[in-house]
Amino acid sequence: MTAYSVTNPATGEMLATYDTFTDAQIEDAVARAHRAASTWSATAPADRAAVIRRIAQLHRERTDELAAIIVREMGKPIAAAVGEVEFAADIIEFYADNIGQITDDQPLNILGEGTAVIRRAALGALLGIMPWNFPAYQVARFAAPNLAVGNTIILKHASQCPESSAALEAIYRDAGLPDGAYINVYASNEQAATIIADPRVRGVSLTGSERAGSEVAEVAGRHLKKVALELGGSDPFLLLSTDDLDAVVQAAVDARLDNNGQSCNGAKRFIIVDGLYEEFVSKFVAALAAVSAEDPTAEETVLGPLSSLAAAERLQAQIDGAVSQGATLLTGGTRDGAFFAPTVLADVTADMDVYREELFGPAAVVYRAAGEEEAVAIANDTPFGLGSYVFTTDAAQAERVADGIEAGMVYVNLVLADSPELPFGGVKRSGTSRELGMLAADEFVNKKLIRIG
Repeated sequence: MTAYSVTNPATGEMLATYDTFTDAQIEDAVARAHRAASTWSATAPADRAAVIRRIAQLHRERTDELAAIIVREMGKPIAAAVGEVEFAADIIEFYADNIGQITDDQPLNILGEGTAVIRRAALGALLGIMPWNFPAYQVARFAAPNLAVGNTIILKHASQCPESSAALEAIYRDAGLPDGAYINVYASNEQAATIIADPRVRGVSLTGSERAGSEVAEVAGRHLKKVALELGGSDPFLLLSTDDLDAVVQAAVDARLDNNGQSCNGAKRFIIVDGLYEEFVSKFVAALAAVSAEDPTAEETVLGPLSSLAAAERLQAQIDGAVSQGATLLTGGTRDGAFFAPTVLADVTADMDVYREELFGPAAVVYRAAGEEEAVAIANDTPFGLGSYVFTTDAAQAERVADGIEAGMVYVNLVLADSPELPFGGVKRSGTSRELGMLAADEFVNKKLIRIG
């Protein structure tokens, strides 16, 4: 059965197909990952760090190869694809550099005599289910911290990213991991459920849609497995005050068009206080309308196609549905195949479907707020709670709003500021876990108490 394929979204051409693994191949992968877990977890942290550092180095050495694959598979502009691979290398290197902090005993202050420590121990083989929108970065932020603590990885990538998954497996293998410590599987959804159910697999991490998250969590819960979920987002961008509106508009454009508008934590809802609304919207619409979707292989391209024709058709249906329900289309709303014009909707109300949907593409919704209180209320009136962005010149206001926003992340006066040491994750229907930073290395470990009298 062929389910994994590479279809260039810029041209619609199917470039390659890959057969889904047989059940026997899945069984072999689980057995190898389980066997490798005992060897890899017993490897000294410094030796694990050396291999992990080599993984980062190979990402850097093979940047052009990986970036070209990403462009073919999901249409990311080549400059952004190169940046993604470089960021993945930074993330992997972070865990190599900090493996001591990750694995060292944590002494506890105890009330009685003697000593007590928390010692972090690997759980074993883990399943990672990855999305298509960041083929290298998403894998790095799951695999690197878990390899650092001594877990092993079974990696099921998105069905449209088979070349990325194979190229990454080669990197992890060539870096010197023991056999079975990182295994790519071309698994069906049914086979993924079988892997989760297997007692040799100790946990599962998924980045993807709400639907996929709920299905994976249901299977994991039935089998009492630890599950980590990073799901969708409809991140608010609040403009409360500024002394440089042009800079804020550029930040808004950058935050909306990042990854062709297909970032879970991309700013999607722009909530502007009344006194700045008209001028911001005028400048924002003009700036977006000036950007055209172009060939993703060209170095100067800012906006490429959506990941697939189906993705573009879904976004088109959402925009058309919003307009039919009374929203105002300020610019865009059209597509050419998978290429979608930057789009802005206004006059969206709570009774419209788009009010609580995630727009995964270069489409934004603008809202007018009377002031800080209403802006925060609009920001929180969503089933999602991943990231958020606040622009203000008032430091006290920034603190209040950051406290009041229901999200896993708040960025004040900046966008596109993710970094390896900063935890990433959300609340509500945006997920249940944290990736990146030190918190990522605590998701799949046994925090073992050792009390000595």
